[in-house]
Amino acid sequence: MSPQTATDLTIATDRVHTTIESPIGPLRLVATDGVLSGLYMDAQRHLPDEASFGRPDPAPFADAALQLTEYFAGERTWFDLPLHLDGTDFQRRVWGALCDIPYGQTWSYGQLAEHIGSPGASRAVGLANGRNPISVIVPCHRVVGADGKLTGYGGGVERKQLLLDLERDRRGDRLF
Repeated sequence: MSPQTATDLTIATDRVHTTIESPIGPLRLVATDGVLSGLYMDAQRHLPDEASFGRPDPAPFADAALQLTEYFAGERTWFDLPLHLDGTDFQRRVWGALCDIPYGQTWSYGQLAEHIGSPGASRAVGLANGRNPISVIVPCHRVVGADGKLTGYGGGVERKQLLLDLERDRRGDRLF
């Protein structure tokens, strides 16, 4: 028997998905080994190949579905879920920092870059933000242009505005 080579090794992962309804349209939830690894909107930019979502199985998503329902009802301002964020070290730093943006507030790409200790990296921060695999829960919708205007959003600028309005309405003040 010959020794195993790197190409012979595979990482076993069990991926499953389900779809839930929300005020911003259907949301596809994906879990890797039982941990939330994706939340995608229909017609989302950078949507992975659907074959990578695995088989349908709603079982691992009870907590995520409940917390999303509470969020959209204005009863939840943060999420308490284990997450599997698959990306580069830099992307994971950006995605982690997105969770530091308080509910109902916005930061610019430059502010986010400064927050992660890379003040000259606003463009790279924007690219990482656009590749966020767990929309809404990892709140990439809270990032705006330097002038405070809405910029692109993987789920569409209209959805970004809806999410910001929802948070603003629950806080009782205006973001813009």
